[in-house]
Amino acid sequence: MLRGILLLSLWLLLPCWGGWMPLRAQAVTDSNWVEAVKTVSLYKNGVDLEPPVMVLGSADRLLLRFDVLGAETDNYRYRIRHCDRHWQVDDMEPYEYVNGFEEGPVENWASSFTTLQPYVNYYQYIPSQHSQLLLSGNYVLYVFPQDYPDSILFTRRFCVTEESVKTGAVVAPPYDNGAIFERREVDVAVEPNNDYRGDPLPPMMNQDFFHVVVQQNGRLDNMRELRFGGFDRGALGFKNHPENIFNCGNTFRYFDISNIRTAMYNVVHIEEYGGEWYALLKPLEDRSDKVFQKETTLNGGMKVNVWDRTNKQTEADYVYVNFLLPRQYPFLNGNIYVVGDLTQWHMDERSRMEYDVEKKAYRLRLHLKQGYYAYQLLFVPVGEREGQTAVLEGDHYEMTNTYSVYVYYRAHNDRYDRLVGYVRK
Repeated sequence: MLRGILLLSLWLLLPCWGGWMPLRAQAVTDSNWVEAVKTVSLYKNGVDLEPPVMVLGSADRLLLRFDVLGAETDNYRYRIRHCDRHWQVDDMEPYEYVNGFEEGPVENWASSFTTLQPYVNYYQYIPSQHSQLLLSGNYVLYVFPQDYPDSILFTRRFCVTEESVKTGAVVAPPYDNGAIFERREVDVAVEPNNDYRGDPLPPMMNQDFFHVVVQQNGRLDNMRELRFGGFDRGALGFKNHPENIFNCGNTFRYFDISNIRTAMYNVVHIEEYGGEWYALLKPLEDRSDKVFQKETTLNGGMKVNVWDRTNKQTEADYVYVNFLLPRQYPFLNGNIYVVGDLTQWHMDERSRMEYDVEKKAYRLRLHLKQGYYAYQLLFVPVGEREGQTAVLEGDHYEMTNTYSVYVYYRAHNDRYDRLVGYVRK
């Protein structure tokens, strides 16, 4: 019965792409397409809190994990495709970017144990032991039921860098000296890596062939491609432009639902009702006018954890977590989103808070696995794409954001975008 419901959901919710091929003009994001699929993670094996970035030619492998609610097991497969720097599937054929198989089964699974919510935890190493990725660049991973290859359960992005350039990044006050207590500038320098033993870049690097992208934490809405700013002691400098400047935001909010027997940090109440767990978080506050208080959080990340069990992957239960932001009147010029790994950093209907007139508060409910979660509230004005931290979080230069710098290279005759450098600052 549960399998039938899942397959019906797939048929109703997912586009059919004629075979399995996604539309090339459509940029791929980390997305879940089926409600029954939960807690998807893709990390470098052994480093579960960093972006999925591998070094070309190394022994790096990624570990994919996901849960499917329900007691029944099913057979799932994955497929890997190469993308351009805009995360659109490119024209490269599988034999050009993978030695072995670009598709394979999700081989490992285990059923949940002693949980109110039954589920099956699946995991798989990417690439498999029989495959090796041959090209640097962006990749997307598709997971689908074995018998329904046109119906994608979810997609996840990852990168392979060849490290043929040395990439340096510096976080400093903004070059324009404006709002120095709320903003920071990320300056990037790129130069050849003389130790690189693969396909070298030309000795005289052409700045027009390089494309430098900066990401703040895991946010998708304010990713920037930087402009060339001149040579810096022989290196290509990407600095001193408005694209380099980011609002700092505030320390991420967080809560702990590792223990369902008692309320943990920032949890007011937790209880079981009708065969489900429910948690009410401490009411959120507007922090835009508060003094900055530095705390160590995951900068929007998450960690599955359970206090009184030994296997967190199969013994952690699922909890309906209720967010509440008291506010006398709703915003008329925009929406509020809960953003972080817990919502795949998307600002959509699943992460948007709805205003409750009776409660005089914004509310949101998320179905989350036990663990530790960090997030922030972003305000998005009507008609705009980029979220604002100033409205509800405040911006403080003391905030230690994590910036990921991706350096892509594509000469005139190249057929794909190489990822030649990567650094986190």
